[in-house]
Amino acid sequence: MSNNNIVIREITLKDNKQIAQVIRDVLIEFGVPKVGTAYADVSLDKMTETYHGGKSSYFVIDNNGKIIGGAGIAPLDNFKGNVCELQKMYFLPEARGMGLGKQMMDACLKKAKAFGFEKCYLETMPYMDDARKLYAKEGFESLEKPMGNTGHFSCNVWMIKEL
Repeated sequence: MSNNNIVIREITLKDNKQIAQVIRDVLIEFGVPKVGTAYADVSLDKMTETYHGGKSSYFVIDNNGKIIGGAGIAPLDNFKGNVCELQKMYFLPEARGMGLGKQMMDACLKKAKAFGFEKCYLETMPYMDDARKLYAKEGFESLEKPMGNTGHFSCNVWMIKEL
């Protein structure tokens, strides 16, 4: 697959159904628990509305009208401080290994800086190796314990980056 027709752009209403399916498919692929992860989030079926307004934004990877991945940023839940969270970064297998992860990360962190956030936090799982390598390469550092309270108690790897 070539990168020629692939665009990273902000989510629109017509993307809701596809991105929800992408996220669920990736979580199933990795055998992620359906409780205490993004799988159970009610926001999955209304991502455009969830990330509309306020200091939050969600981006999708559009390949000729087919959504093959996405990621977003929003203020960290239940946390006092100028920290955002990188949220729901999931790519279908066909979107991996092409440098799209770095491009998506750049888009999200640029938006976070534009919103005025000082730090970006994320939660992931130990067996999502490629994602963890990307986060480390982009300057995210491991934390001993979670920040805020995202409700994702099954995600037990926590990282943060200065913006």
